[in-house]
Amino acid sequence: MSAAPRPPSGWLLGALGTLVFLNVYAPQSLLPVLAREFHAGAAQVGVVVGATMLAMALASPLVGVLADALGRRRTVVGAFALLAVPALLAAHAPTLDALNAARFAQGLLIPGVMVALTAYIGEEIPAAARARAMTMYVTGTVLGGFLGRFLAGVIDARFGWHAAFWGLAGCAVVGFLLALTGLPRERAFRPSRDPRAVLAGLVTHLHTPALLATCAVGCLILFTLVGTFNTLTLRLAAPPYDLNSAQTGAIFAVYLLGVVITPVAGPLLATRGPRFALLTAVGASVTGLLLTLTPALPLIVAGVAAGACGVFLAQSAALAAVQRAVTQARSLASGLYHASYYGGAAVASVVAGHVFEAGGWPGVVPLVVLSMALAGVVGVLGWKRT
Repeated sequence: MSAAPRPPSGWLLGALGTLVFLNVYAPQSLLPVLAREFHAGAAQVGVVVGATMLAMALASPLVGVLADALGRRRTVVGAFALLAVPALLAAHAPTLDALNAARFAQGLLIPGVMVALTAYIGEEIPAAARARAMTMYVTGTVLGGFLGRFLAGVIDARFGWHAAFWGLAGCAVVGFLLALTGLPRERAFRPSRDPRAVLAGLVTHLHTPALLATCAVGCLILFTLVGTFNTLTLRLAAPPYDLNSAQTGAIFAVYLLGVVITPVAGPLLATRGPRFALLTAVGASVTGLLLTLTPALPLIVAGVAAGACGVFLAQSAALAAVQRAVTQARSLASGLYHASYYGGAAVASVVAGHVFEAGGWPGVVPLVVLSMALAGVVGVLGWKRT
């Protein structure tokens, strides 16, 4: 009898998280460039990010059902295989609408990796190593969030924004090859293809208060992050800062702090639980966001760094809470969480843009502070019984 396949390494899970998240936020550092090229305002150009978020929110529950039926590994490999196509379409987009359509298509495919891979970790990784594996994956998504923004800005400054999307297409191919060769086939997975079972799982999830609270927390924390960074690039591209796309991309180096913060979150979550981690995260984010009201660029960067680290820690807490709250139809539960999470981002892309147009940065800060504070309240109340 052949030996059981070894679970995937944390480094592989981190790499897959990095490669898929390169696609999610890459255009954020390009927003001032795209606004000039397509003669669009803050709310209009924000749709370049919001279209992807909306598609991710819509697709996540459906991908959860698909992954529960076909398997987690197959879903991850297939999603990576297809991701190169909309990236190439975006690279050749002649209008803002065409670019938004390509970005929407990217958003439909990204959950195929996210949702299925988190469920894969929950089922295929031994319990003793699961927290570390999830933390490595989240760390990879943080790194991907930074590299997407940073590299897009650097590539635009040298070759133009079209080339940034060529880079994303290449990364999708690398992700496909890594998933195909590095992810062992599932051993614990049991397919769920009965529509009645799917409906029963959905009903169960919708009657699980801790899971619903986690979905609300996810919605609010990503509203905070996207609302902050979408408008931050526009603020820093305007006087008195006048930063170019490479420089605004470099500002996203604060994301690298998340590569340090999220591994620390593993032991913290194991010893103190998601509620404590969430409250710590909210305190850090609110303090940092208030600091960005100062005009000094170093203090703005420091404040954004604190705010981002808080969101990273909150995301780790929320993902841990999802795993605690459910015992069946895990991909569907993960899909519901990601639908709420990216739904918050889609709303923030438009709402924060309108607030920025009306009141500038002093109008955006109270909006995102309130969102993060509400996440803390919902988590404390909703996770009380987990």
